[in-house]
Amino acid sequence: MRKLCRLTLILIAASPVLHAQAILPRANVFLGYSYNHMDFGQGATSNLNGYEFSGEGQVLPFLGLVADYSGHYGSNSLHEQNFLFGPRVSAKVGRFTPFGQILFGVGHLGSIGASDTSFAQAVGGGLDYEIAGPVAWRNQIDYLRTSLFNGTQNNVRLSTGLAFRF
Repeated sequence: MRKLCRLTLILIAASPVLHAQAILPRANVFLGYSYNHMDFGQGATSNLNGYEFSGEGQVLPFLGLVADYSGHYGSNSLHEQNFLFGPRVSAKVGRFTPFGQILFGVGHLGSIGASDTSFAQAVGGGLDYEIAGPVAWRNQIDYLRTSLFNGTQNNVRLSTGLAFRF
């Protein structure tokens, strides 16, 4: 236990130095198109189109904290919003920055006359391609799970758009 405490203290003390040496940007903001294939179970599915917005702040050279919001819309006034937060690991390789993330938060689904809110989680990853300077193109895929209307939804969320790195 003492070794773990010492290691933790050393990492905390060294994190400003490690952060200064980081190749990755200190923060990034993503805005793009998002597609959500929503699975309601028992063969009922819906294709929703919308947007995703996220912001990430680096805490270590390979670790960032993410806040993610997405809104998706379909027929019959069906709409879904997700507010998710969690860690993201990434590594810069030339012009590419692959990443993986685990996010937790709240999902909300509404339609004409009915709505529900539940715990939501997303596991996925993506790839940023540096276009020029601080601008990158991002492609991302997430497995998004919600538990709305007393059922479990196993969804696939695909997003693409621009990431601005600071």
